[in-house]
Amino acid sequence: MDAETAEAIAVQGLAFLAEEPARMRRFFSATGLDPDEVRARAASRELMAAVLEHLAGDESLPLVFSASRQVAAESIGPAIALLQAPGP
Repeated sequence: MDAETAEAIAVQGLAFLAEEPARMRRFFSATGLDPDEVRARAASRELMAAVLEHLAGDESLPLVFSASRQVAAESIGPAIALLQAPGP
């Protein structure tokens, strides 16, 4: 997996959370972010990693996300690691 793929998975993760208001509220509550901050930081690797960490931290979310986006649940961990790695 490369950084571009990790970012694409994270963008899909954010869209997945945003599709259901309750999911997005849980994300806001867990991260302390608000909608304006998410919009302002949407392209940041930190926010992308936070999205995937939130998904991974729940027992069922990775499975529902994977099924709805045709993304392997096992790809979330490596994507987090890439997004948290220092950039070039």
